[in-house]
Amino acid sequence: MSASLGVLVVDDSATMRAVIRDVIEGSEEFAVAGEAATGYEAIRQVHDAAPDLVALDLRMPDLDGLEALGYIMSEAPRPVVIVTALEAGGEEVLRALDYGAVELVMKPSAAGGEREFADRLIRALRAAAMARLTNLRFEPPRERRRRTRPGHVRERHTAHAAVAIAASTGGPRALMEIVPALPADLPAAVLIAQHMPALFTASLAERLHAASDLDVAEAEDGEPLRPGRVYLAPGGRHLEAKRGVAGPEARVHAEPPVHGVRPSGDLLLASVARVFGPRAVAVVLTGMGRDGAEGLRAVREVGGATCAQDRATSIIYGMPAAAAPHAAVIAPLGGIARALAAEVARRVNVEAGSAAGGPT
Repeated sequence: MSASLGVLVVDDSATMRAVIRDVIEGSEEFAVAGEAATGYEAIRQVHDAAPDLVALDLRMPDLDGLEALGYIMSEAPRPVVIVTALEAGGEEVLRALDYGAVELVMKPSAAGGEREFADRLIRALRAAAMARLTNLRFEPPRERRRRTRPGHVRERHTAHAAVAIAASTGGPRALMEIVPALPADLPAAVLIAQHMPALFTASLAERLHAASDLDVAEAEDGEPLRPGRVYLAPGGRHLEAKRGVAGPEARVHAEPPVHGVRPSGDLLLASVARVFGPRAVAVVLTGMGRDGAEGLRAVREVGGATCAQDRATSIIYGMPAAAAPHAAVIAPLGGIARALAAEVARRVNVEAGSAAGGPT
């Protein structure tokens, strides 16, 4: 068995440090390399103990977690997992991801949540250990640049095509690259399953909305799917497409996790394949595990367009690697928005030409 990876535990609460220490010491994969109660102590221990990974709180005295994270990623980069409480705002967490944090774990909020917390922490540390450090550089959030919407009112129309996106570790960064690059007149609905704790997907939706010319919001159960709109699965809820009386609708629900995750990329992509058939366009982005692979296969089987992010630009090449056998295109992050838009245009134009009696 390989040597355990050392984790520096950073939290101003001695009680919380003890909880995290017990979780780490109870695993066979990780060991505690050191502990720190402030950001300054964390920086010193990063140099003295040279940990493989850091579990970092955001709220600390003297030097807070964001400032400590900024120093670590610029001066002594290594994978960092944010371990935070509900009091941390969504924007603060997203800023930590901008600074280069790999994963996010919520502290247990009530008695009895320790087992679930332990499972989440170990999964996050595993993901962090696989992260590609060169893709964790600081990424400043995009400034608002929304332009005037096109003159026609798309909200009156139902979507006849859909883009489905599955993402996990590194996904928020990837989505900030893809969604703002999609054209304002995209003739398709966009549905996203991003593995992320509840309470933070609303902030992610707001940030994507501010940076994009498409309207972005958390999906609501039963709402119509419209072209030019982006529907983000709420944290801890599945998102699927379904056929409604007046056209395609969003289905948001809390049925059991699939392969340990909720929202499930597999459920989302398979549902888009059922509802939109060859007018489904799907991509699997960075993340650990294989969520999305079977869903991408379902899209390919109905004649939809399939894509997976490439290894070089993925923070973790787990989900894209599992999906690659079902992907017609393997693309770098910077080329995915263009590829998705081109596939949507091609499929919508083919349908329009067929309906008008044009060549097939």
